[in-house]
Amino acid sequence: MRINGHMLIGASEVLGKSGTVQAMNPQTAEPIPEPQFGMGGAREVELAAGLATAAFDVYRKQTLERRAALLEAIAANIEALGDALIERPQQETGLSRVRLEGERGRTIGQLRFFATVVRAGHFLCATVDKTLPERKPAPRSDLRLSKVALGPVAVFGASNFPLAFSVAGGDTASALAAGCPVIVKAHAAHLGTSELVGRAVQKAVTEAELPEGVFSLLMGAGRQLGEALVSHPAIKAVGFTGSRQGGLALQRIAQQRPEPIPVYAEMSSINPVFLLPGALEARAESIGRAFVASLTLGAGQFCTNPGLVIAIDSPGLERFLAAAGEALASKSAQTMLTSGIYDAYCAGTARLSSVQGVRRVAEGLAAESPNAAQAALFLGDEDQLLSSDAVKAEVFGPASVVVRARNTASLLRVAESLEGQLTATLQLEASDHDEAGRLLPILERKAGRILFNGFPTGVEVSHAMVHGGPFPATSNSMYTSVGAQAIDRYLRPVCYQDAPAALLPPELRPENPLGLWRLIDGVIGPS
Repeated sequence: MRINGHMLIGASEVLGKSGTVQAMNPQTAEPIPEPQFGMGGAREVELAAGLATAAFDVYRKQTLERRAALLEAIAANIEALGDALIERPQQETGLSRVRLEGERGRTIGQLRFFATVVRAGHFLCATVDKTLPERKPAPRSDLRLSKVALGPVAVFGASNFPLAFSVAGGDTASALAAGCPVIVKAHAAHLGTSELVGRAVQKAVTEAELPEGVFSLLMGAGRQLGEALVSHPAIKAVGFTGSRQGGLALQRIAQQRPEPIPVYAEMSSINPVFLLPGALEARAESIGRAFVASLTLGAGQFCTNPGLVIAIDSPGLERFLAAAGEALASKSAQTMLTSGIYDAYCAGTARLSSVQGVRRVAEGLAAESPNAAQAALFLGDEDQLLSSDAVKAEVFGPASVVVRARNTASLLRVAESLEGQLTATLQLEASDHDEAGRLLPILERKAGRILFNGFPTGVEVSHAMVHGGPFPATSNSMYTSVGAQAIDRYLRPVCYQDAPAALLPPELRPENPLGLWRLIDGVIGPS
C-alpha cells in the first residue's frame, strides 16, 4: 500500500495546502526523503466534520453485527499490510522490530476484542422497568433505557505508540464500537505510519458500504489543526494521549465552546512503586533487576513507566540500590521517538540533578547516536519529595527517583502527597500485609490500577482493565482508555417512556430479538 503524503477525508485523498513537512528518522536526525506530507487546516476539518455529521445517524443505526464486522475488517487490513507496517514505523520512531510486531499484534487484537464487546451487547446496559398500571398512589409508566453514541469523535494519535494508541488504536476502536464516526489527527512523529493505517481503515469502511464520513485522517500543525478540530461543533468528544500541557489545552478549548464537550485525556503519571520491608528483605536483588527492566523498556517511553520508588531506609533498600545500579550500568542508551522528546528528557534529568539533596546514583551506558537517552537513577529522601515539585514531576523516559523514607508513617505521608496516577505498585510479602492495608485506602484514592508484586509497564486489553486515574493522570477518572469499558466514554443513556414496541431499539423490544441479558425490574436475566 502506497504512502503519498495525502490526508484521507472520507473516501477521498486530499493534499493539504497549508505547507509540507517530511517525516524524520530519530536514529539519524535526518528527514526521510519521501514523500512530502501536505498539511491541512480549518478547511479540511470542515470537510471531514461535514462528512462525519452526515454519516453519524446512518452508522450508529447499523446492526451490532455490521459494526463488529467493520472492526474485524480493519484488523484484517492492518494485518495484510505485512512488513510495510513494521519497516515504516522503524524509520519514523527508532523502535525495534520486536516492539513494533508486538504493538501491531496488540492493535489488531484490541480491534477484534471490541468486535466481541459489540456483539455481546452488554455495553448497551439494556434496562426495562415494566409498567405498573395499578400502583398506588400513581401508576408507573413503561420505562426502557439503552445507551446511544455521542456523535463524531476527534482522536489525537499518541507519540509513543504509533499503532496501538494512534490511527486505529484504542480510542478509535472504542469510538467506532460505540457507533461514533472518527476523525483522527495523525501525530507528526509518524505520518507515514499513520497514512498506511488510515488507508487500511478507509478501505474497510468502503468495502463495508458504510457512509464515507465514518472515518477521516487529517495531518497538520498540532496547534492550528487541533484547535480547529476540537472547537468544531460537529465534534462531540475527544480522545487524547500525550502531555499534561497538551491535554489541558484541548480541555480548555472544549470547555469554551458554546456546547462544551468531554475531553478524555491521558496525560501525566509517575506510577509510584512502594517497596515494603518484607519484600526487600526476601528479594531485594530480584526486585532491583526487574525494576530496571521495566524502567528501560522502550527507552522508558511509556505512560506507566515506574518513575518513583519509595522504601523505608534499611539494608534491604541498599541491596536493592546495588542490584538496580549494576543492572542499569549495562543498559545501552536507546533512541527516543523524537528530538523534542529527547530534549525534554534531558531537561527533566537536569532538573532532578539540580534539586539539593537528590543525587544520581546509577546510570546506563552513554549515548553514541542522536536522540539516544542514557538511563538514570536518582536517590533522595522524603524531605526532598515533599518539598520539591521536580521530584514528583514526570520525566518521560528511562529515569526514576528512589525516595528513602524513615518509617511507615513516612510512607503514608509520601503517598498522600502524590498527585493522581495511572498506577501504584506494592512489592510485598505476607509480613507486609498490615502495612499494605494502611497504604491501600490512600492508593485507591490516588490511582486507577494497583499492582502487587509486579511492575506497571504493560497494560492488558481486557474486561477488567482500568487505564485511567485521578487528575493529572487523566482528565476524567471515571473512565478508562483501555479495556472493554473504554467504550463508555462515547455513549450516553436514553430512556424511552411508553414507547410503541415498533419504535424501540432492538435491545429494548419486548421480544428481545438480540437475545441479550437485560435488567428487568431490577433482576438481570436473558428475557
